[in-house]
Amino acid sequence: MPDSSMTLIYMVPLALILYFYVRRSKAQHLESVRVREDSRASGLTEPPSLHPVIDPLKCIGCSACINACPEMPGHRVLGLIHGKAELVSPTDCIGHGACFASCPEGAISLVFGTEKRGVDIPHVSANFETNVPGLFIAGELGGMGLIRNAIEQGSQAMRAISGMKGNTETETLDTLIVGAGPAGISASLAAMEQGLKYATIEQDALGGTVAHFPRRKLVMTAPAKLPLVGQFRFKDTTKEQLLEFWQKIERDTGVRISYKEKVDSITREGDSFVIVTDKRQYRARTVLLAIGRRGTPRKLEVPGEELPKVTYRLDDPEQYRDQRVLVIGGGDSAIEAACSIAEIPGAVVTLSYRSAAFSRAKSKNRERIEAAEKHGHVTVLMQSQVQQIEPDRVRLTQGGRNFDIDNDALIINAGGILPTGFLRDIGVEVNTKFGEA
Repeated sequence: MPDSSMTLIYMVPLALILYFYVRRSKAQHLESVRVREDSRASGLTEPPSLHPVIDPLKCIGCSACINACPEMPGHRVLGLIHGKAELVSPTDCIGHGACFASCPEGAISLVFGTEKRGVDIPHVSANFETNVPGLFIAGELGGMGLIRNAIEQGSQAMRAISGMKGNTETETLDTLIVGAGPAGISASLAAMEQGLKYATIEQDALGGTVAHFPRRKLVMTAPAKLPLVGQFRFKDTTKEQLLEFWQKIERDTGVRISYKEKVDSITREGDSFVIVTDKRQYRARTVLLAIGRRGTPRKLEVPGEELPKVTYRLDDPEQYRDQRVLVIGGGDSAIEAACSIAEIPGAVVTLSYRSAAFSRAKSKNRERIEAAEKHGHVTVLMQSQVQQIEPDRVRLTQGGRNFDIDNDALIINAGGILPTGFLRDIGVEVNTKFGEA
């Protein structure tokens, strides 16, 4: 009898633990299936950037990747289905890579593109050097749009450059950094920290692509470590707060950046590079390209696109007060532009997108445009395309029907063309990735 009592004492807690484990696993499975099916039904199946691919034969269903994902608990990017991890909400993945690092079985690979959608990525080694010796690429151009990743790449590239021996002539720089976005800022600070002889040029303003975000745009980043500055923690911040942070770093550290200076050509001469800009000429033993992927804005190639009312980015929503505005595109930039302008008194905003779903936009922006449409702040025309632009109207087609809308201003956010020609002129290999690392 005592033995039976002892057995019961141990068995009851174990049974309760097993019951709650099975119940929790079932709930997690059902929720993961729901998220996956919602994504598929909405056409949200193509990850925008770097994303995980899970090998089901190696996955042990431990949930380490799910717990490591910084998007949780707000958005379930990964889920457990039949005891195996799966990417259930692809468009919510923004390439943190924490899942890859957390997997104890090495079941996760990080890849660019999918079988359906290829992504052009310059070829770089583990230290971010291209196939052209001494030429490095970091940040968005290399496919890493996340601010934290760009910061880390910029500093890692500088550490690699610091370890390279080369020309010691006084007029030759150790490195020329092109771009002052997150990767370029980090690289410049790292060059100072490493005692390198460097110059940084930026064709526009501090912050790179971020500097051209709409006012008050929410910027999603993650904790990162900047050379000479240390750890900084931003989760969800605004464009203005982030730029103010970088401006303070620029003042406090004395980092040197030459603005409004654009590269015209980069050529190899012996063991160094000659870089010609619209202002001067440099000689450097290495070059780091920390520029964005947009390159030249993608045009619609329709009649009237040359009219002065057409632009390819939003600078200040206030300028569209009391105007009838048409925004073209279905990515984050287009949605943010439409929603920002809709907040301006008197603005009448229409958003036109050629596809059936906003598959390239972050979930927060999809929720934002849905709310704006529901409350009548923005008219959304899905599966529509511009046919012709006139001074006071725009002709569109939707479902085989042509129609005109009154219009004062048109913003085209159709993405950009990767500066592939520029890269290939330098000799950099550019590969199209279809679900490849």
